[in-house]
Amino acid sequence: MRVVVQRVSSASCEVDGKIVGQIDKGYLLLVGVGKESTKQDADRIAKKIVDARIFADENDKINLNLSQVGGNLLIISQFTLYADVKKGNRPSFVNAGEPAKAEQLYNYFVEKCRELLDCEVQKGIFGADMKISLVNDGPFTLIYE
Repeated sequence: MRVVVQRVSSASCEVDGKIVGQIDKGYLLLVGVGKESTKQDADRIAKKIVDARIFADENDKINLNLSQVGGNLLIISQFTLYADVKKGNRPSFVNAGEPAKAEQLYNYFVEKCRELLDCEVQKGIFGADMKISLVNDGPFTLIYE
């Protein structure tokens, strides 16, 4: 499992012209599920992300986590995080998880985040053609595997 975390001032997900998920301050998470990804991976990564201290405190030190700043999550599935671009010009997705497994693990990850946080957790629609808008704060971007 791979998760790209972007600290945002705001983010939204649009499908077919309708906003299906939207947050103000918090994290936009792009979640990729690989062939070998497990629930244990999801548990470990969710815990690391919710505990991550990447917001500034009153002394402008990166020292506060999502809960401490009243932030929210927008979680988007993104199988392209498992693209292999080593050969040729067209990416290969052979390492991405099979869609049914990937959707199940993505939904599990979303629910795990909801369990661990007392905040709003929004999500996109698995497999949909989504339009993601965000205001990256910092920018501050991390990758968890």
